[in-house]
Amino acid sequence: MLPFTISATPAEAVSIWRPPPYPAPWALRPEDHFLFARPIPSGAVNWPNPSYRYGGTGFAEGVVHTGVDLGAARHTPVLAAGAGEVVWVGYGLYRGVEDFTDPYGLAVALRHDFGYQLQPIYTVYAHMQSVLVWPGQRVEVGEQIGMVGDTGQATAPHLHFEVRVGENRYFNTRNPELWMVPAEGWGVLAGRVENTFGGELAEYPVQILSLDTQQAWEVWTYARGTVVQDEFYQENFVISDLPAGPYEVRIDFSGRSYATYLYLNPGQTSKVRFAGRLGFLDEPGRAVLDLVHPPFP
Repeated sequence: MLPFTISATPAEAVSIWRPPPYPAPWALRPEDHFLFARPIPSGAVNWPNPSYRYGGTGFAEGVVHTGVDLGAARHTPVLAAGAGEVVWVGYGLYRGVEDFTDPYGLAVALRHDFGYQLQPIYTVYAHMQSVLVWPGQRVEVGEQIGMVGDTGQATAPHLHFEVRVGENRYFNTRNPELWMVPAEGWGVLAGRVENTFGGELAEYPVQILSLDTQQAWEVWTYARGTVVQDEFYQENFVISDLPAGPYEVRIDFSGRSYATYLYLNPGQTSKVRFAGRLGFLDEPGRAVLDLVHPPFP
């Protein structure tokens, strides 16, 4: 089977309210690189489908998801996430030649005016119903480039969105949840989940609980292959759009339950690391084992 992206039906309810995103670019610290605006406007679904995040294989065994799916309705405007030049329009993005059977369907790719660590950055917009741009055109952030559809390998209308660093290739993607601006007052959690000997745990569940609201989330670590970790975070899971506040992060490993507690700051990416029987490491060489009571009222 070819290593291409297959996108599935977005499943999250449209009625969930979220605040508007921060203005892009947004970076309170050097390690934060929220360079991109949301490619779907506020008022429509502009957050990732939680059941099929970057690095997941939830709908096609052996095919790793190289972007995020934003489950907006058909004909919802698709916006340029940043200023730049249109470098691809049409069918055939995966191979770079016209191919009406391409899994991305009708797609647009932009090369942006800014880079990252001296490398160019690209964004990809796939499964579109129609496009309003042409190769070589310059676009500004927030400019409409097309409309949401379900072309290519998609079972319902949505936008498949990718961030690529270095080259405009399938194997150069990064997790868009680390690059899209979060909602105002909300933040992002990135984590690395390993076994006791430092090997990454692939497709492994992580439970997250808000200590303010008791709302719970579950996220799975990346599958093996294809995806690329961030140079700073070295993550194998990311969950964005979490309201700022105190959280419990829990992982079951080898018949035992481990937990750590953190305060998620707004507009920033927080980081955790789990190391098997060593539990959660809050700094190199020091472990936090089996915390029972959170240090929050």
